[in-house]
Amino acid sequence: MNSAPRSSTHPFSVADYLGWPDDERWELIDGVPYNMSPAPSIKHQTVAGRVFSRMEQFLKGKPCKPFIAPVDVILSEHDVVQPDLLVVCNPEKIGEKAIHGAPDLVVEVLSPSTALKDMREKKALYERAGVREYVVIDPLENYVQRFFLGEDGLYVNAEVFGVDEDLPLLSLPELILPLAEVFEL
Repeated sequence: MNSAPRSSTHPFSVADYLGWPDDERWELIDGVPYNMSPAPSIKHQTVAGRVFSRMEQFLKGKPCKPFIAPVDVILSEHDVVQPDLLVVCNPEKIGEKAIHGAPDLVVEVLSPSTALKDMREKKALYERAGVREYVVIDPLENYVQRFFLGEDGLYVNAEVFGVDEDLPLLSLPELILPLAEVFEL
């Protein structure tokens, strides 16, 4: 039986990651392992479920496919993440056990224990990997930040949306999320 990651002087790889126990959830960013415990809160899961439901209904019969965690997304030899929600429009990226390459859209629902990692390490990784649109939802403060890749391959300044606004998803034209329904106020 393979063991969970221990401290190391070298970066961990996808091969290392795939050898870790299946009953544990980890992410690998720049070769550094991050434990995904504890499980997200009920509010986190409720918000993620509402967004996923809207995306799934909107994408029915279309080439883009939505996914909800846990799904491995392999971005490089040293980067494997499990975003809360993602959309992939290139079917060649969808493998039997993982997504291989950058999704078109990634949505992370913040948790107090992972918010800093989502806003710093994961945002930098998604930008570097070419994720076109990165949406961050704060279920405690009821607001959303949206990042979109500019022509230079860098995220433009975040747009911020409040609870009483609609969130248009730029990577999925015509899909608009009414945030009052997402946050259920």
